[in-house]
Amino acid sequence: MTILLIIYRSLRQHALSTIVTACSLALAAGLLMTVWVVKTESQKTFTQTTAGFDAVLGARGSKLQLVLNAIFHLEASPGNLAWNDYEQIKKHPAVRTAIPIAVGDNFRGWRIVGTVPELFSDMEFADGKKYGLRAGRFFDASKNEAVVGSFAAQQIGWKVGDTFHPFHGLAFDEQHEHEELYTVVGILAPTNTPADRVIWTPLEGVQTMSGHNPAAATEVSAVLVQLRAPTAGFMLDLLYNKQGNRLTFAYPVGAIVGELFGKISWFDRVLTLIAYLVAFVAAGSVLASIYASMNARRRDIAILRALGAHRRTVFGAVVGEAAVIGALGALGGFVIYFGLLAGVAHVIRVQTGVVLNVTVWHPVLWLCPLSMIMLAAFSGVVPATKAYRVPVAETLAPVS
Repeated sequence: MTILLIIYRSLRQHALSTIVTACSLALAAGLLMTVWVVKTESQKTFTQTTAGFDAVLGARGSKLQLVLNAIFHLEASPGNLAWNDYEQIKKHPAVRTAIPIAVGDNFRGWRIVGTVPELFSDMEFADGKKYGLRAGRFFDASKNEAVVGSFAAQQIGWKVGDTFHPFHGLAFDEQHEHEELYTVVGILAPTNTPADRVIWTPLEGVQTMSGHNPAAATEVSAVLVQLRAPTAGFMLDLLYNKQGNRLTFAYPVGAIVGELFGKISWFDRVLTLIAYLVAFVAAGSVLASIYASMNARRRDIAILRALGAHRRTVFGAVVGEAAVIGALGALGGFVIYFGLLAGVAHVIRVQTGVVLNVTVWHPVLWLCPLSMIMLAAFSGVVPATKAYRVPVAETLAPVS
């Protein structure tokens, strides 16, 4: 109880420095936990987001670009492939399902993707989960109709029955408006996948839209492929990538997305390094703050010693004070963590449609706060040693 009373009074006496130091520790803890959780959760979520497909067939080029374009609706298409190539892979005995898509248009920045009704009627975007409707119906294959992802509909403000003109290209330019008028006939139920950000239309409508190259009527941007067995992917990889030189078969989707995180891993390391630096600076602040107050507290410590307090009591009180500052910083770190994580998750959802699980528990959420408390306590050892060595007689002797 004596130690706790000493700690409480010291913290109250030095409230400003305590708050500033605890905030520094909170920032470090919040950054470390956010960087770790965002890195692990985003990598896990993105590599598992495949829209239910095992591979993507597209024009010759980067596999990563092809996957980002066809699955995540990011990046530009590496090129088109002939309708015959789609027919060929669709009839391949190793392929269970082949869904063609066509891209190249937008509505005020929201990507328009042409496809076939089988994407919604036959495919599961995740295990046991098929596309559903929040309102309306799915489109007919040959009509100027659109089914809108839930997030896109919410952001644009669309409802069933609204109409719109597409714009040419992936970037919005009001001078490139198409003459065709599309009607929103359905709004998808939320899937928490990139499909929520897409305006889906019939494939034929995109292929034959005014202003497009006439060749587009007989081409598709990519083919989403579902295989009958995992081994079939390696066989098709050999067929298209090794023996052929005209098309690219991106397989497996998850592993290719994993390459993206390998390329940006340096960014995670930079953020982690910054968080470590902030933590050590904050620990230095703990040491400096308590050590600087030792001169003002020498007489108080000497009086405690004269009243019977042991050296170890004084030592424990100073180390305990530093640990309490670390604990306050750890608690504040959770506030910063949840704020940063919610902000990052929102940005990722807006930009990609992928939803991170912000309630997931990771070991770092107890390891990091515990480390902050231990680091702060360790920083208190030096001033605690100084307090331990305060000479009682000399400190209490009257000044002549």
